[in-house]
Amino acid sequence: MSITVFNTLSGKKEEYKPINPDYSGFYVCGPTVYDYFHIGNARPFIVFDVIRRFLIFRGYNVRYVMNLTDIDDKIINRAKEEGVTSKEIADRYINAFFEDIQKLGIRPADVYSRATDHVPEIITIIKKLIAVDAAYATAGDVFFDVKQFSRYGQLSKKKLEDLQAGKRIAVDELKKNPADFVLWKKAKPGEPSWPSPWGNGRPGWHIECSAMSMKFLGNSFDFHGGGQDLIFPHHENEIAQSCASSGCDTFAKYWLHNGFLDMKGEKMSKSLGNFITARELMEIYPASTIRLFYLQKHYRGPIDFSEDGLNAARTTAERLALTYKKLARLTPGYTGDFEMESRQQTPRLKEFHHRISTLDEELIAAMEDDFNTPGAIGKLFDIVREVNKFIDEGAAEEQEKEVLAWVQGKLDDYDRFLGVIDKSQGGIDHERMDAVMRAVIKLRHSLRKEKNWPLADQLRDGLTEAGIILEDSPAGTTWRWRK
Repeated sequence: MSITVFNTLSGKKEEYKPINPDYSGFYVCGPTVYDYFHIGNARPFIVFDVIRRFLIFRGYNVRYVMNLTDIDDKIINRAKEEGVTSKEIADRYINAFFEDIQKLGIRPADVYSRATDHVPEIITIIKKLIAVDAAYATAGDVFFDVKQFSRYGQLSKKKLEDLQAGKRIAVDELKKNPADFVLWKKAKPGEPSWPSPWGNGRPGWHIECSAMSMKFLGNSFDFHGGGQDLIFPHHENEIAQSCASSGCDTFAKYWLHNGFLDMKGEKMSKSLGNFITARELMEIYPASTIRLFYLQKHYRGPIDFSEDGLNAARTTAERLALTYKKLARLTPGYTGDFEMESRQQTPRLKEFHHRISTLDEELIAAMEDDFNTPGAIGKLFDIVREVNKFIDEGAAEEQEKEVLAWVQGKLDDYDRFLGVIDKSQGGIDHERMDAVMRAVIKLRHSLRKEKNWPLADQLRDGLTEAGIILEDSPAGTTWRWRK
């Protein structure tokens, strides 16, 4: 089946059709690095991590780019408060960001682009915009002229004539129109600045993302992601300045926006003071619990943050981990690589295999339907129930263990994109341990094939001393922990 996504631009679900046959371009708005990111910020990082991973799971070559806004009023103000440079603040919190996303099990982006590394590209785009009369310079500032872009408002569904100066639109007598937005800011005393044709200054927020996304993904790419609060003005302005400078009809083809994390009915934000950092939350809950808490709700909908919700997610995550570890103990060394049709099937085994196969198809179908993680997780726990029931009824035959190993392989597949299974046990990652043992068994098989019996036996005996038993049979070699 094909993947369908809800596109904010069109306001409906669309079948995903890549622009470029070689890769899927994916740009996500990253953090402004003046503090530790809060758990509301963590939601898009986790959501788009899962979407990216699922695209990879489905065979797409994803090129994933995330910006790091390392020059901004908030960074400058924080630096002044602490008596350090803006770069010191940015570097400190970029390092903290990397530490925290690693703990959350978020796969690193292919490219992390810092705004301050791309000032030349930003200046080049601004020059192009001025050349086509889409921007104008005045007293050291440069503004985008929204009236020169006929499609302005297409993403947010706002009409230009209805726009008034508001929270994110600064009133400035130098502007031709209140909705015009800044591309280049004139330098203020004591602030970081760069030389430009319009005098020393620094980039505006919106132009940074256009320059970096187009540099690494081209003028048109597949996905652009961010929180719903970025639809206007940030993403709207990105489209206007990007298309006006490049002449492209399409900047990002599919716009994905996650819903808010609410605290007692209010959107969580640092400005409201109602936030908890992800770093603080990870001192209380494991990453698997936090990820499951977010993914049990559809990414486009709101989530109410509560201790009860997190505790329920922890209980659910623990149940999932216990089932996975139970499978790992029952099936060490079993690959699950088999064709069911070629096996002698008991009615019980046939029924179990059919139920798991059906649930597997339904789980993947949920993910293909606009990355419906709650639907997928619901099917995942249906599988967990079936597995526990099957084991409790007595699964001891070798053939049944191979089927259970196949199920464990399915769980590994799901976790490649969901990342909600805590696989550790006594400090051991069973998935990695099994991969190592498969390599060892393959090496021993090669030694025996070459009739190098002494070295093959030495390898087996060394494993026995380490508490690992190899068992040879006509079907192949398996391993298990010594009891």
